[in-house]
Amino acid sequence: MNRTKGTGRINWALPVGVAAGLLILSLALIVYTPYAEFPLTLVVMPLVCITLLVLLFVAAVRKRKRLLTSVALALLAVFATSFAVLKLQEPMRESLRWLLWSNRFKAELQRAPSAHPGELRHIEWQATGFAGVANDTIYLVFDPSDALASAARNGSAGKYAGVPCEVLKVRRLENQWYSVRFYTDEAWGERNGLDCRGNVP
Repeated sequence: MNRTKGTGRINWALPVGVAAGLLILSLALIVYTPYAEFPLTLVVMPLVCITLLVLLFVAAVRKRKRLLTSVALALLAVFATSFAVLKLQEPMRESLRWLLWSNRFKAELQRAPSAHPGELRHIEWQATGFAGVANDTIYLVFDPSDALASAARNGSAGKYAGVPCEVLKVRRLENQWYSVRFYTDEAWGERNGLDCRGNVP
């Protein structure tokens, strides 16, 4: 029995291809810039959505049900993928950067000056903000005793041994290696709203 043109099973190539392409591009942006949400939300997503909406309109005008369904699913895939990427970009960025370049980061920390007594060795790993406003700093910390493991499991803000002041979050990268996110406008060795000077003279 012949089928009418434009009917039949859903063509999954379009939604799967769009989702995969968007995911790959998003991961690349996340790895190479801490500001991935800006190109994603201001450039990539609008362009993809406009293109898909035009295809949706064409499919509706031409009454191509199969294409209409595929484009609608592709739009859903764009929103689902974008939501997941934007929500999880920070842990994904840290995990991917560590996976790709952990040896380089470890060597950089080993070359850094020794920590002050009672403090863990650390380097600034990521800093965002603009002109001294809303600065968020993440440090790479080497903890030979793995004392920060419980803080990483806990996942909440707190004051932890070896870190000079309360921090927003600790994340475990691997045994003895952690990322430590400070509160906005706080930095290791400085005093703003909190006293993060620790043992700095």
